[in-house]
Amino acid sequence: MGARYVVLTTKHHDGFLLWPSKTRNQPGRVATRDIVGELTQAVRKEGMRMGVYYSGGLDWSFKDTTITDFNTLVGAIIQEKAYSDYANAHWRELIDRYQPSILWNDLGYPIGQANEIMAYFYNRVPDGVVNDRFDVGGQLGLHFDFSTPEYSQLTQIEPKKWESTRGLGYSFGYNQNDTDLNVISVDELVDLFVDIVSKNGNLLLNIGPKADGSISEVQLERLEGLGKWLDVNGKAIFGSRYWIRAEDLTTERIRVRYTTNKGKLYAILLDEPTFEKVTIPGIILPKKANITMLGVGGTLEWQQYGQNLSITLPHKSLVKKSPAYTLEIGCMPL
Repeated sequence: MGARYVVLTTKHHDGFLLWPSKTRNQPGRVATRDIVGELTQAVRKEGMRMGVYYSGGLDWSFKDTTITDFNTLVGAIIQEKAYSDYANAHWRELIDRYQPSILWNDLGYPIGQANEIMAYFYNRVPDGVVNDRFDVGGQLGLHFDFSTPEYSQLTQIEPKKWESTRGLGYSFGYNQNDTDLNVISVDELVDLFVDIVSKNGNLLLNIGPKADGSISEVQLERLEGLGKWLDVNGKAIFGSRYWIRAEDLTTERIRVRYTTNKGKLYAILLDEPTFEKVTIPGIILPKKANITMLGVGGTLEWQQYGQNLSITLPHKSLVKKSPAYTLEIGCMPL
């Protein structure tokens, strides 16, 4: 599907561990099989980075608290020394055993403990990164490398790296009641991903295996659909950076998102064009600029009308139906 990294839930709020930890554990809450290690090995074999999620603030095997709002969530974060020693030992174990590229903590952490874990991590994985969820409720000044808005998008470019996280449906994990009605469509997924990347974000997309490890058809369709789109349009995504603005609307009311990569500008059309031309405002090109559409051979004709760029699109017979169409401008605008 084009994924570049994987983050596994090594321990969620129920306190069950997916690796054979040597730390004192709660009875019946530790896997005898090294699921974390097996997946880490498989992920790296495919050339991807591996990250580990850990529920640092909540563990129902230690403290089972009813949460009804943000205040009760903050109050449920466990602060007892026995738990902080327990969680710290888990983090060190995960870092030492698997050398993950990402520490993805969730829902806070015992006060005063996170910096020590981060230092331990960076000393062993110098190019690793840490998310922003060691802090929930106001541990001011706590370090993070990227923020993690959930089921949300930004309205403008955020220069500091961020990562949107969500499920394909409304569940983190497999939900047997998921159908096409409540799972994001391929078109919506591509549009979401492109919008996030244009604003300097990554997408961490939750996939919930069934008990036997298989992936449901409704999830597979979405993942494979995104992968097929990336097979054609990946140049506009992988290794890209944001431009001076993230989005526009053409004269024909087509939504546009921008990325840049290796000196080229990519204008990604999120809607299927119904006219033979599109006119993008605020782009002025040098006279010898070349424009192509990814997945279609040949250069496209274009004209400059003041500050508006008019592009003649390929004939419909040459263009396959797609969730989004990428125009590659072979130089940066003036």
